Amino acid sequence: MSIRNLDAIFEPRSVAVIGASREPHAVGHLLVRNLVRGGFDGPILPVNPHARAVHGVLTYPSVAELPFAPDLAVIATPAPSVPNIVAELGRRGTRGAIVVSAGFAERGAEGRALQQAMLEAARPHLLRIVGPNGIGVVVPRRGLDASFLHRPPLAGDLAFVSQSGAVLSTVLDWASARRIGFSCMVSLGGMADVDFGDMLDFLLTDPQTRAILLYVEAVTQARKFMSAARAAARTKPVVVIKAGRSGQAAKAAASHTGALAGEDEVYEAAFERAGMLRVFDLDELFAAVETLGTGLAVHGDRLAIVSNGGGLGVLATDTLIALGGRLAELQPETVERLGAQLPPHWSGGNPVDILGDANGARYLAAVEAVLADPEVDALLVMNCPTAVADGVECAEAVVAAARGGHKPIFTCWLGEASAKEARRRFVEAGIATYDTPREAVQGFVHLVRYRRNQQLLLEVPSAVDLDHRIDPARAREILARVLAEGREWLTEPEAKEVLEAYAIPTVRTVEASDIEAAVRAAQRFGVPVALKIVSPDIIHKSDVGGVELGLETPDAVREAAHRMSRNVARIRPEARILGFAVQEMASMPNSVELVLGARTDPLFGPVLLFGAGGIAVEVLRDHAVALPPLNLELARRTMARTRVWRLLQGWRNRPPAAIDAIALTLVKLGQLVVDQDLIDEMDINPLLANANGVLALDARIRVREPQLRGTARLAIKPYPRELERLVTLRDGTPVRLRPIRPEDARALQEMIAQSDLEDLRLRFFAPMKELPPALAARLTQIDYDREMAFVAFPEGREDGMWGVGRLAADPDRGRAEFALLVRSDVKERGLGLRLLQTLIEHAQRMGVRELWGEVLIENHRMLALAEHFGFARRPVEGKPEVVEVVLSLA
Repeated sequence: MSIRNLDAIFEPRSVAVIGASREPHAVGHLLVRNLVRGGFDGPILPVNPHARAVHGVLTYPSVAELPFAPDLAVIATPAPSVPNIVAELGRRGTRGAIVVSAGFAERGAEGRALQQAMLEAARPHLLRIVGPNGIGVVVPRRGLDASFLHRPPLAGDLAFVSQSGAVLSTVLDWASARRIGFSCMVSLGGMADVDFGDMLDFLLTDPQTRAILLYVEAVTQARKFMSAARAAARTKPVVVIKAGRSGQAAKAAASHTGALAGEDEVYEAAFERAGMLRVFDLDELFAAVETLGTGLAVHGDRLAIVSNGGGLGVLATDTLIALGGRLAELQPETVERLGAQLPPHWSGGNPVDILGDANGARYLAAVEAVLADPEVDALLVMNCPTAVADGVECAEAVVAAARGGHKPIFTCWLGEASAKEARRRFVEAGIATYDTPREAVQGFVHLVRYRRNQQLLLEVPSAVDLDHRIDPARAREILARVLAEGREWLTEPEAKEVLEAYAIPTVRTVEASDIEAAVRAAQRFGVPVALKIVSPDIIHKSDVGGVELGLETPDAVREAAHRMSRNVARIRPEARILGFAVQEMASMPNSVELVLGARTDPLFGPVLLFGAGGIAVEVLRDHAVALPPLNLELARRTMARTRVWRLLQGWRNRPPAAIDAIALTLVKLGQLVVDQDLIDEMDINPLLANANGVLALDARIRVREPQLRGTARLAIKPYPRELERLVTLRDGTPVRLRPIRPEDARALQEMIAQSDLEDLRLRFFAPMKELPPALAARLTQIDYDREMAFVAFPEGREDGMWGVGRLAADPDRGRAEFALLVRSDVKERGLGLRLLQTLIEHAQRMGVRELWGEVLIENHRMLALAEHFGFARRPVEGKPEVVEVVLSLA
């Protein structure tokens, strides 16, 4: 339901407390007390059949006897009574409720039934519920404290949303001591209705919220969460703590991927893909917000360090490396400049130790020299108090060096009383300052990670067209046949056939039904060959002696097959042996063994894995997880999060591996699991990679009937290929209409550049000569679940965009805004009509109730086109030059 009626919870005109109590320590009493103490300026309506007043406020015996329907009701009665109370409130017209009562889904089957009854009571009235089993909601700027927190929060611009009431209360204490304020504090509790996705959508448009902080134990609806998180993170910082990092991976997993890709790693991949910044404790949470709030921007991960003590530099460097940053390598010219200005015993490199007697002049010289180095992205300046130099003077030197600079500076003046004035000077100058070297380095790394995640949202990927290379129908037939036969695992030859259907190179393999057939197959291949046991009951063949390599004669193949049969009979006597797989011995000199895989996560659906492969894959545990679908840039970023990535760059006399070929294979694997909903888990191990390409030596695929079919099981909706269509314009020109893709950014920029300035003014309501790259990326990297843009290309060509029609729906899909642009030189052919017709049809498929757009009154063509489709016109308040056109789709 998303943001519908959330205004009743966060901006109510009246509040009722159901279950108000005169007992001083009862929750019902604290709720009324906090509402009064908070200064809420609307009616407060306590409900208690046995008391005349609570905390000095007149009570009412029941919901039925309230003088009017409250916008918001806070319910603190026993769980069994809540569904009827919600139903009664809904009938009276209440639109929001906060249920602080416990005893719902957390109490087992009976509690889950109560929770479902509560939701069913609310649904006919569109009554929104926060909770149950939470502390409540606080909006300081509104004077709304609908909670039983022990103290009121300060007003500020941070929103904190937590599943845990205990964490919310702890954060309140922590923040109050540091004079940190909030735009709102929300305890979601059991998230029966309002969840993290709803809150992110709501806070995205809240002008009082600068940054959003989340404490997450679990997400409920993955696609809704990802859509809301990606939208919010594009607009303001979203910082998240995820509890339960040490959770055990799925115990039933049989593939390497299932054993490696644990729950926390999937959440990590989701947070990164959404552009959020993840932190791991409360101190880091607020430090991240403070750093991001400075407005500092970094352009790389290379940090230089200047300090008046060598130990400080070593501590900072250790932290930097541990957190994934890089120590900048100073250019020879910089080292020479520093050598001419510093004492002979300075450190000679980065970290730059300017010695304990460093005064302001020495700090100034060192900071200016380091900032001028093009290999430095940011600078950390530190100072420990000494008797021979004034810390404030040194701070002033740093402030002076920073003026007019474009690189971010982080400072750390250690000590308490001696550092207080220096820190104040930094704050006045807008320079980030921290109490410890670790906090300072962490601040830098937060900016690096935040920038990296934001880049993921804005990058323009390289075009890659898999359509002509893959055969989804062939793969689907194999998977369906295995499932129909009652089998869970594909044989190795079957798994490789599925990979070949997606153009993933595999070593040539044939299946032999018995020992002599295996010998004949080896003779056809030509020795040497590899021999593997084929059994639906044996997944890890090497564990039972089921793999032998480099067999150079027919007799060696025969003996190996007999040996395997004996081993299996001894170690796994219950296993069924279907035969043997015979494959060529691959020749891939200087290759690296990799593992690529996928599994179905219970919440986020299919997830991908990339890492170091081989028989020790679960010991090495060097891997990264990603959500499909992927493009080449996302695939490379996933690969770069592993240690094996450095091996792939080449080392000693080994040439670099074919990075693009590996990334393309990961993209293909992503497309495979997007297309094939019968795949439950799989891995390719090893995938050999060298300078010439990749080769899959072994593969496992497990099939299972999915709980959700098709793309509904994916956390991120993939490109909707089924919406592509061919249309004919009035002059007979065939034009391909298809959903926009991220790689269309350059074509969109070119279309804007080729359009008349007047046409662009009519579309964007302001003069525009070109489309900035960041905006082009935003307009092409859309969330297909919430918005749509159809682009038009002449059939058979992708080198010249003719037009684009755009649709952006509210989170609850009540209304959707549309916009059109046709390239100036192809107007008058009916393309605008085709685009608008396509948008209307898509809005109807989405369930949108009203389509609208704003049009300049002099844009006669657009107004005529809208009239053709039955749009009504409405004036726009405060904009006499604009008219709103509206089409009802209900």
